[in-house]
Amino acid sequence: MSSAPSADLFQPLKADDPAVVGGYHLAAVLGSGGMGKVYLSYTPGGRPIALKVIRPEFSGDAEFRRRFQQEVRAAQRVQGLYTAPVIDSDTEGSQPWLATAYVPGPSLAHAVAQHGGLPLRSVLLLTVGVAEALNVIHGAGIVHRDLKPANVLLASDGPRVIDFGIARAADSTALTSTGVSIGTPAFMAPEQAAAGTITPATDIFALGQIAAYAAIGAPAFGDGPSHAVLYRIVHEDPDLSRLPDELRPLVTRCLSRDPADRPALTEVIELCHAISPDPLRQGEDWLPKAIAGSITERLQLPAPVKPPAPAPVTPTPTERSPQHPAPGAGAPPYPPTVGAAAAAPTQAAPGAPAAPAMPPRAPGATAPTAPGTQGGPGTMPPGYRTPYPGYQNAPGYQNPPGYGPGYRTPPPFHPGGFPPQPPKPKRTGLIVAASIVGAIVLLGVIGSLLPDSPKDNKSASSGGTSSTGGTNTGGSGTGGSTDATDGTQPRTDPKPVSYKNVDMTGNYYLMLADNPPRPTEDTESGVLYGHGDLFYYHDSMFGEDKLGTANGKLVLLNNAQKGSLETCRAETRYTERIGLDQLTNGSQICVLSDAGHIAVATYRGKSGAKDPSKYVTVDLTIWRNAADPKES
Repeated sequence: MSSAPSADLFQPLKADDPAVVGGYHLAAVLGSGGMGKVYLSYTPGGRPIALKVIRPEFSGDAEFRRRFQQEVRAAQRVQGLYTAPVIDSDTEGSQPWLATAYVPGPSLAHAVAQHGGLPLRSVLLLTVGVAEALNVIHGAGIVHRDLKPANVLLASDGPRVIDFGIARAADSTALTSTGVSIGTPAFMAPEQAAAGTITPATDIFALGQIAAYAAIGAPAFGDGPSHAVLYRIVHEDPDLSRLPDELRPLVTRCLSRDPADRPALTEVIELCHAISPDPLRQGEDWLPKAIAGSITERLQLPAPVKPPAPAPVTPTPTERSPQHPAPGAGAPPYPPTVGAAAAAPTQAAPGAPAAPAMPPRAPGATAPTAPGTQGGPGTMPPGYRTPYPGYQNAPGYQNPPGYGPGYRTPPPFHPGGFPPQPPKPKRTGLIVAASIVGAIVLLGVIGSLLPDSPKDNKSASSGGTSSTGGTNTGGSGTGGSTDATDGTQPRTDPKPVSYKNVDMTGNYYLMLADNPPRPTEDTESGVLYGHGDLFYYHDSMFGEDKLGTANGKLVLLNNAQKGSLETCRAETRYTERIGLDQLTNGSQICVLSDAGHIAVATYRGKSGAKDPSKYVTVDLTIWRNAADPKES
């Protein structure tokens, strides 16, 4: 085996590949998939890692980012012997990424494509290892949902399951809804293919598919167009005619069309031990020699990329630092005035005498001319540089006050020998006069706006019915009518805006002013999760799931009521918390925010008991600025 890395395994970076991601210098391309591209990189200590960069199409989807962040956090809790742990990630950058430990081994898909099916012992050890990995993944509240041969790596000491749970982030995004497929149809479960139902039993069906694929060397439901494969998965039985007789009972149970008939993971492991004629033990010899050789090849990694040394910066003459004077050379003269617009000094000609030290100069005195130079009083000698703080002057020279070691502000320098100009007198008289005139004008404007009689004052301050009988119910540009007798036009209600199937995760909140309203994680308020117009949380004191608001009021409408702007304005049965046990699919809630927005939230249900995330789904109809904002 050559010591050089294989060109097929480690592809060089292309022009469109980044050189650095999250501080990691990329060394090679490991592969690409539906959700992103995988690169080889190294930790600062030299350990290789696989770094997956999410495709830009997904990066621009806010819902994907939210779910991706959740799944990465969950994946970081998975620490199993048969998983590749997530060691670093960035879910909020311009292009999200995550890094896992690098596994020097081919995927099951690659091994089968190159060498065909595996022997019985290898298949059993593979199935046991993947079952143990799924047991740890499910224990962390995650369903893999995309278990396939490409996501099972064959390491020297057993299989490794990767990309667990990450596919969920792509569900229900704008990208997948337009036809981009995430997941491999040939390894989906019937309930996943038909209705999108995902449970831990979904992964057990995929495990049966993995075992059959490893033994047969082909998918149990055949190849072909995606729709044809999915039809066979939902309606037909798998082709297990080439499967070893010992494996057929186990695989058949895992591939049951009814999820309830599939075995538990612990039972899968027990059945594998019962099938094996010898005790199952993971070791260096668990794979055929041909596949083990490809593991050795993957250990010949490209060298880490050495960060380029910073290019030397050649300063311009005005940026060049002053040099220490040669022995016997004089110190530079006084520095120029701070902030003065002076021309950039020039370098001394070669061979020109150094500028002599200059004695302290009394304030207002003319600056002396350096010997051997031309120019009138105050002319700076050629080669003049402003000394840096702490500059050591020639022997016997005294620093002027405020200059030298600990230097802060240089003493003022007035070119040409002219004394400083006296400060201009402040024109306080004009300022005072202008202020008085402005105050008189302002009082006149205010007086013109006041009502003409005490009766009018009382009517205006009451905030209720005006003197002409009109009722003020709306804010600027909002619903309700104003007093029409003064010539103004009645204000119209704002147009409603609707949003369907908004998933609101526990401890997240919505703001009605956002367009679209996106769930935002509440990381500050602790117990009440109370920063939003509408939020979903678990009340640990009473053991209840509730919807709540921190910026207004909620009203649970009766079944006979229709959610509308008029209904929500008329209701006064206010509350700030509503338990989910009071809601059924279609229940409507008025949300009246202190900012003046009104919404009808239609409850559509909550996540299942086995779903790795707790969330509720609502439809929202929002009338923004439909009422006067509440004064804080």
